[in-house]
Amino acid sequence: MDFRNIGSLKVSAIGLGCNNFGWRVDARATAETVDAAIAHGINFFDTADIYGGGQSEEYLGRALGARRTDVIVATKFGMKMDEERQGARPDYVKRAASDSLRRLGTDYIDLYQLHQPDPKTPIGDTLGALDELVREGKVREIGCSNFSVEQLREAERASGEHVRFASVQNQYSLMHRDPEQGVLAECERAGIAFLPFFPLASGLLTGKYRPGAEPPPGSRAASGWGPKVFTPEHVAAAERLRQFAEGSGHTLLDLAFSWLLSKAAVASVIAGAKSADQVTANASMGTWQLTADELAEIDRILAG
Repeated sequence: MDFRNIGSLKVSAIGLGCNNFGWRVDARATAETVDAAIAHGINFFDTADIYGGGQSEEYLGRALGARRTDVIVATKFGMKMDEERQGARPDYVKRAASDSLRRLGTDYIDLYQLHQPDPKTPIGDTLGALDELVREGKVREIGCSNFSVEQLREAERASGEHVRFASVQNQYSLMHRDPEQGVLAECERAGIAFLPFFPLASGLLTGKYRPGAEPPPGSRAASGWGPKVFTPEHVAAAERLRQFAEGSGHTLLDLAFSWLLSKAAVASVIAGAKSADQVTANASMGTWQLTADELAEIDRILAG
């Protein structure tokens, strides 16, 4: 397993997204998935207070147990838990952190991330509260999610003597390339680590979908989830990518991970998993060192 940096943190190039825990995965399956991740070299676990209504943090903390100090735990705050628990006001930042620490069963969070911008709260106020948490030893590094270039720059200007964002987590995959319109370049300029979420385009890039065929039973497409993702055009593009990958002796899954890890700003590819088998498969991906010619060919394939 390759390791990269998020500020002072050294994280595995493949991370485990814990959004399924407490929702689609119970406590026992969570423990099995976490065990498999650690056994295969994954040390980066990304969750959020909103996942599973708080149960994702609880299940993750329980599954880690005495191994807590051996791994990097990232969580998020700011999305609506209820009418009172939402946003990025300084008083709520501290309350949300306290709640996450309790649910995780730990006394510190390695990477604490603002889940989305809060237009009602000046970013400087939020950074001030996060700075206090860092100074108190409750948080090691801070990050943000769903931020634009302009919002990253605003945060940099407002940071002053406060701690700065060490990472930004935005949606990015072969099928969703918006971060290339400035965010990735800003990350390289400012030394901010980029963390892509939905790296497999909600499962489209796993290789299990075929043009004209019914989606596999139990898959997200079969359940009607993500209709904008599983369009005929996207499925056809994924099929062309699968053929390219297999022609080079790889899988579409490996291509999806390796392509993201070829980007200089990317620190870790966060992929969710519902089972030990899935996380085991993910952990072995991302080792394909794509050449400039291969990257150019991928662009041509996606251009149709």
